[in-house]
Amino acid sequence: MEINVLNIKGQETGRKVTLNESIFGIEPNDHVIYLDVKQFMANRRQGNAKSKERSEIAGSTRKLIRQKGSGGARRGDIKSPVLIGGGRVFGPQPRDYSFKLNKKVKRLARRSALSYKAQENAVIVIEDFTMEAPNTKEFINITKNLKVDGKKVLMVLPEANKNVYLSARNLQKANVMEADSINTYRILDADVLVVTEKSLEIVDGILNK
Repeated sequence: MEINVLNIKGQETGRKVTLNESIFGIEPNDHVIYLDVKQFMANRRQGNAKSKERSEIAGSTRKLIRQKGSGGARRGDIKSPVLIGGGRVFGPQPRDYSFKLNKKVKRLARRSALSYKAQENAVIVIEDFTMEAPNTKEFINITKNLKVDGKKVLMVLPEANKNVYLSARNLQKANVMEADSINTYRILDADVLVVTEKSLEIVDGILNK
């Protein structure tokens, strides 16, 4: 699949790039996409919810009422879970939600997500560029020139570029990532992928291992 290379003004440069069929042209595997996104979301969870159990509540251990004959539920001290202010039964405890996923599965998930974007014609390749200083208005003009303004855009750069990142930081529908950090969740979350030529080479090198 060949795509015209554009400049940041939205004009064709006269060059074309061929998207690697083993990355952008495979039959997407929905299950591995689900697993990769599930892992991404799980890793973001803090897992620090905590409630106090009966043994952690401060209070007297004196038995309040007799065991039987009251007509109510049996209970011991004031820390009983059946009383307001008592301990909680089987409440949440701090835990780690992360889980392991094989590298081959993660690579297949990213290739599947990129293939979906290619099928939707939602991949734009631009020539490498830089910004001399952070300028949100200039970044907005780039999205307008590429006719992706109003859409959720993921711009993939070959390396960290502070000026481009700062220019897009305040835009709700724009994300900037390095090519070696892209993940299935971010790819699928975006409406359009804007990839620089050098970034495309890096993605090929990573996902073709």
